[in-house]
Amino acid sequence: MSALEYAGFGKRFLAALLDGIILSIINMIVSFVIGAVLGGSEGAALTVLSLTNLVGLLIAWLYYAVQESSAKQATIGKQALGIVVTDLQNQRISFIQATIRYFSKIISTIILLIGYLMALFTEKKQALHDIIAGTLVVNK
Repeated sequence: MSALEYAGFGKRFLAALLDGIILSIINMIVSFVIGAVLGGSEGAALTVLSLTNLVGLLIAWLYYAVQESSAKQATIGKQALGIVVTDLQNQRISFIQATIRYFSKIISTIILLIGYLMALFTEKKQALHDIIAGTLVVNK
């Protein structure tokens, strides 16, 4: 069995970019549908915005958690770059672990993205959310 090869920052960034594009397209479609269903009155604008944001969060959470805990162990973006998410023993992560990883990205983001940049400096190329969730991102 070969040693684990941790995925580099560049691959992780490009995978996140691809996933972001996919989620943006999905969210635009959802926003359009919610806006069309609830109407375009001024009073409905705040409701449409709030509902769209809530649905967008739900979609993003499920997009990441379901795919990363699946047999493929990767989102579409990660699959395209040949990387997967594993636990510290190189096993598939659970849906709960994927959920913790997803919501921990909020912390990685609010500290001026330093949580993401940690992947450049940690021994196993882990970002803060990987450390919190006990996960690794490795080359397939």
